[in-house]
Amino acid sequence: MNKSMLVGAVLGAVIVTAGGAFATYMMVGRGPQFAEVLAVEPIKETIKTPREVCKEVTVTRQKPVQDTNRIAGTAVGAVVGGLLGNQIGGGNGKKIATVAGAVGGGYAGNQVQGRMQANDTYTTTETRCNTVTDSHDNIVGYEVKYDLDGEIGRVRMDRDPGDRIPFRDGQLVLTQQ
Repeated sequence: MNKSMLVGAVLGAVIVTAGGAFATYMMVGRGPQFAEVLAVEPIKETIKTPREVCKEVTVTRQKPVQDTNRIAGTAVGAVVGGLLGNQIGGGNGKKIATVAGAVGGGYAGNQVQGRMQANDTYTTTETRCNTVTDSHDNIVGYEVKYDLDGEIGRVRMDRDPGDRIPFRDGQLVLTQQ
């Protein structure tokens, strides 16, 4: 084998190897391109949770009335009024004063018993409950506006992508690696 042929073969092998290395560098060495993120807006969902709130409340109630018609007060008032009326005058005037005293005393006794029953109360504590609704926002995704070589696009993502989104093989890379 002659020397020029050997030099040519080695030189040819070096050129082919260099060309392959350069092509591989162009494919792999460039790595992924990126789309620039212009805006990120969280997508929120409102979660509402009902719960029961109870508190102790002081309540004043009227005691049960035994004599709803106030007969006892009317009777006692009539007797006392009749006795007082009987002390006035004489003859027929005494009889009229006794009847008038009984009627007036009966009315007064009825009214006194009514006021006493109305003021006859007791105080107790009761538990009162009501339902209130708590709400809070839960982020379910992100609406992302991006610029890829001058073209503006939008995409929904499950996370905030930061300042840029990888672009490989003609598509955005939306999953986290």
